[in-house]
Amino acid sequence: MSERLGIPLKEVDTPALIIDLDLMEKNIAKMSNFLRGKGVNLRPHVKTHKTPILAHKQIAAGAIGVTCAKLGEAEVMVESGIKDILIANEIVGSQKIERLVNLAKHTNIIVAVDHEANIKELSMAAEKKGVMLRVLVEVNVGMNRCGVEPGEPALNLAKRVVQSKGLKFSGLMGYEGHVVEIVDVEERTREAHLAMKSLMDTKSLIERAGFSVEIVSGGGTGTYDITGVYPGVTEIQAGSYIFMDLTYRKVVPFDCALTILTTVISVQSDRIIVDAGMKSVSPELGMPEVKNHSELIVAELHEEHGIIRSTSGTFHLMVGDKIELIPSHCCTTINLYDRYHAIRNGTLEAIWPIAGRGKSF
Repeated sequence: MSERLGIPLKEVDTPALIIDLDLMEKNIAKMSNFLRGKGVNLRPHVKTHKTPILAHKQIAAGAIGVTCAKLGEAEVMVESGIKDILIANEIVGSQKIERLVNLAKHTNIIVAVDHEANIKELSMAAEKKGVMLRVLVEVNVGMNRCGVEPGEPALNLAKRVVQSKGLKFSGLMGYEGHVVEIVDVEERTREAHLAMKSLMDTKSLIERAGFSVEIVSGGGTGTYDITGVYPGVTEIQAGSYIFMDLTYRKVVPFDCALTILTTVISVQSDRIIVDAGMKSVSPELGMPEVKNHSELIVAELHEEHGIIRSTSGTFHLMVGDKIELIPSHCCTTINLYDRYHAIRNGTLEAIWPIAGRGKSF
């Protein structure tokens, strides 16, 4: 179904993923303005919005390129004309590596590595294809996900990249994702500094060995103003700031520009039921919040139903009324939808397909 542009928000069919364009554009400008003049580039993570037009808006505001979580996301961005892409992940297996080196014929692509066997595979494929693939050694700075350990292990991997045909060692990546949701600013700052120190100590070790470290990439929305001013960091990968969610709202001062429009389908004495459940809003970081209705609490999410209760014990909504929910996690909620409804001044301005949705391969 395709709604007519210019209709009021309340006429959009539900459940629908809504962008408040004014708030989103304010968030884009705020991040760009913060980093401007600090000698740190913005390379926003598109795993949040997964949509080329939004990536282009971020680049127009000053970003040097984008960060992707998966190869499929990078392919979507390349097809839209984006020329500078970091895949902040390891690309493993012959099929994916073949796709990766094919992309390198069409864009300036960088990939993360943390294992010697993967470096060997990448080198063979890049040399065969006749491309020079830029590589960042991923360092485990405390998140304990991917990444080689700091210090000598990272140096040894960097040496292996330098020795490999078809690959160019371009620097280091370390994501302090284990601290980005810490609410207490002093604790978050302290833990982020510890993570970045391990990354910078590794950088110094590699440079003393005679290798140039052009890029030091890290940072998330929750640490943009900490990692973004840490000496030696060259780029920030923050993504969620463009829309925000309830989780990050506790940590950093951006506006929640993303909501789910939902319709009241039943009103009972002790609850109202809306047509947005777990298949419309992801609850893994907590329940969504009802926008502009502080007395209403989302109590349960079923597959296709949301159960809402009132702290006052009364309801002022009727069947057919529409309300907006603010998600606790914007990234996984977005991946449930095929398109955005972009709203300005209460009316539908655009409908944008989420071209990177489901690109987990």
